[in-house]
Amino acid sequence: MRAVGAVVGALAAVSVGFAPGAAAYDAQSKQWYLEPMQAEQMWKVSTGTGVKVAVIDSGVNVNTPSLKGQVLTGEVPKSVAYSVTDDYSGHGTTMAELIAGTGAGGGLQGLAPGAKIVPYRVELAGLKGGVEEREKTPEAIDAIRAAADTDAQIISMSFGAEGPSSKEREAIEYAASKGKLMIAAVGNEGRDKGRIGYPAAYPYVIGVSATDESGTVSEFASSGNYVDLAAPGQGFPGWCDANLRSYCDDDQGTSAAAAIASASAALIWSAHPDWTVNQVTRSLIDTAGRTWAKDKPSKYVGYGFVRPRMVLKDADYDAGAAGVDPLAKDNGGDLLANSATATSSPSPSTASPAPEKGSTGGTSAAASAVESSKDSNTLWIALGAAAAVLVIGGAGAAVVRARRAR
Repeated sequence: MRAVGAVVGALAAVSVGFAPGAAAYDAQSKQWYLEPMQAEQMWKVSTGTGVKVAVIDSGVNVNTPSLKGQVLTGEVPKSVAYSVTDDYSGHGTTMAELIAGTGAGGGLQGLAPGAKIVPYRVELAGLKGGVEEREKTPEAIDAIRAAADTDAQIISMSFGAEGPSSKEREAIEYAASKGKLMIAAVGNEGRDKGRIGYPAAYPYVIGVSATDESGTVSEFASSGNYVDLAAPGQGFPGWCDANLRSYCDDDQGTSAAAAIASASAALIWSAHPDWTVNQVTRSLIDTAGRTWAKDKPSKYVGYGFVRPRMVLKDADYDAGAAGVDPLAKDNGGDLLANSATATSSPSPSTASPAPEKGSTGGTSAAASAVESSKDSNTLWIALGAAAAVLVIGGAGAAVVRARRAR
């Protein structure tokens, strides 16, 4: 029997939208981060070709103009293939487009348009259809395990629930043992004392926070020692609902940030197909934009703002040892060397990609700023760990369980 509990994060937001097919609407022109991240220049080196991203979400509609030919429905394991193209909220389709959309028909332009999406439809908040539909719809745990047994390199998870759960943690560790790069949204509970969102808080998962166009940490973004990176997460379009008739003109949430971080990883892995998950992870961390010491990650943006171009511009980039986990300290040790059994706990609460309305603010400009590197002209966050505590910590961010021991 499925356990239903309190929802942690509302990982998508809605507002008034416009039909993407209309001549007056151009989603790409509203994706403000494409220019500062220098997407056009990155695409000259890599578009994500050859990389498959498993998107575990509300399903992915394959019929939007931006996703035609981009979704590999036939590669979803049969055990979890129920209605994968029936997106019951529009959330999963938005995430897929942010990762690998072509931008056709005025739709969202993915940061890694050469990558392919493998869709997984799981039970999240917003699923309708009663008990029968819930029984047929796989749980996230099953989808994670199934994706781990495929050749998809990246598992993108833009959802979160309270935890931890021993079964979910075991699924995460299983996927990690298979060499998968797992990326998850940290949650949208920043104004509610930043409760931890799982799976982002588990070891071996990169937790991603959100920033706005100014480089300010989004006010809604959850915070804690499980935040590893930050990426754009508000102020650009997303699908409004399951009908997919229109985009919302100002979608927001750490969901989008996780999708963009997943796309960033796809660009890097495509350019370096022989790299291991450790090397891709290390390159994301080492090139992240920050003004503080790497060994003192911020509770709000982790190791910094994701900057894949810093890796792609250097054909001889050294990503370090293939067999060494760069986050071993945060993860409590290397997975293959650490066989500690997770503490028994209840099944995970129903995860949520439900809308968070009215989240438009951010942290004080006194502690965050936008800087443009003379070398890369890439937008990056300049939020120091100490300053962040002063500005955001006043809200009383509660960290129930932290990966890092600081």
